[in-house]
Amino acid sequence: MLKLTCPYCGVTGEETEFHAGGEAHLKRFGPGSGDEDFTNYLFSRKNPRGVHFERWRHQYGCGKWFHAARDTGTLEVFGTYTAQTGEPPADIVAKIKAKRPEWEGFA
Repeated sequence: MLKLTCPYCGVTGEETEFHAGGEAHLKRFGPGSGDEDFTNYLFSRKNPRGVHFERWRHQYGCGKWFHAARDTGTLEVFGTYTAQTGEPPADIVAKIKAKRPEWEGFA
């Protein structure tokens, strides 16, 4: 079972208190973008084995969306951070690199 901590209200709970929202840090293309860009935005998602950045919502708490970095193989959560953050914070990246030296970094 995953244990997540909401970065907004500070509550730590099991994954059943939260709602998964898919891949984090997706780039949305604006007006003038092609059909292929829009199709990829809607339907193409990474599903790696290893470190993955995801969106979560504190469903039974404050109701806010946030991001989590976790390992999909071990279910280890490296940390959570606010949804307005454009890239994973340095402390979370350092935790990932300490445990997974082969990790190539945030793309």
